Amino acid sequence: MQPVPNQERQTAEAFAAHLALVGKDVQAWVDLFAENAVVEFPYASTTPGRLEGKEAIYNYIKDVPAQMQDLVFTNVRIYPTSNPNVLFAEVHGEAVIVSTGHHYQQDYVMRLETKESKIIHYREYWNPIPALEAWGGTQNLRQSFNADIVA
Repeated sequence: MQPVPNQERQTAEAFAAHLALVGKDVQAWVDLFAENAVVEFPYASTTPGRLEGKEAIYNYIKDVPAQMQDLVFTNVRIYPTSNPNVLFAEVHGEAVIVSTGHHYQQDYVMRLETKESKIIHYREYWNPIPALEAWGGTQNLRQSFNADIVA
């Protein structure tokens, strides 16, 4: 089966919008997702490992702009796959953590899958140690990211 020519471009556009909006406009960022989307953080022991549905995703991410000042992503490297709806990326992120004033730096590996121009599955791999250091420990990190949903 031949892929639809625009699928790969639409997936890349969804990823670019994800990076542009995640720390700035939470509602616009959540609108990139399908209603039943899944977001996963496999190595993040201080946050929920899996979020299902737009409401759970919104509740988790809604405070990010207030917690992470000047969040920027650089050194973006995108790796298309044989499936035009899936891409992998390596990204460097930086921000200032408002509650501590610490500079946060993180290298991420991201997997994004779309269907009909909406994100249906997003998986983000990151090292929890820089996050713990920047937030000043596990308790502060849990409080910053909606402690009532963090296991």
